[in-house]
Amino acid sequence: MAQQRKPIIAPSILAADYARLGEEIAAVPDADWIHVDIMDGHFVPNLSFGYDVTRAVHRVTDKPLDVHLMIENPEKWVDHYIDAGAACVIFHVEATDKHVELAQHIRSKGVRAGFSLRPGTPIEDYLDDLEHFDEVIVMSVEPGFGGQSFMPDQLDKVRTLRRVIDERGLDIIIEIDGGISATTIEQAAEAGVDAYVAGSAVFGADEPNAAVQELRALASK
Repeated sequence: MAQQRKPIIAPSILAADYARLGEEIAAVPDADWIHVDIMDGHFVPNLSFGYDVTRAVHRVTDKPLDVHLMIENPEKWVDHYIDAGAACVIFHVEATDKHVELAQHIRSKGVRAGFSLRPGTPIEDYLDDLEHFDEVIVMSVEPGFGGQSFMPDQLDKVRTLRRVIDERGLDIIIEIDGGISATTIEQAAEAGVDAYVAGSAVFGADEPNAAVQELRALASK
């Protein structure tokens, strides 16, 4: 297996106190990225926030914004999130039949491109297109709500991605999103994950930054 990166911890502001969003982000200075979950109430049965809030988050932090679009018709909206300050825009492959073209467009704007897939979507259908992407999010819960239980069977996708990425010598970050905590992060790391989205495990902790440090230490073991 190729040498893996230092673990990337990306707290999800979906689990933060929206009324104190700037303070919540400031409370995790050791986070590597800030993960921004965008939900439209159609692709997933929940609403979160849009590009105006993303822009506001960008104003209060210099950390890269990892923007996860859980929305229909992502091609209509990606430019708004790029303009709002996204460092990486991740869309769901189930929401578009032009995933390669969309990734190329995002990259043409100088922003990293990623795709995500629901637990029921096989990764094998997208392995031939990996070179067009900088990041892949494996969902380890059904997208739409925070606080769900981790689905360990999704780690098979991670293992497949790790093997293919390493065999081809690709520079792609494997990220996992859903149910990541101190009790689940080690098995995700062992499967080959590079980046970890953590919501309630960070912002629900008494000391959010200490939770970030603990997660990184566990993933590094």
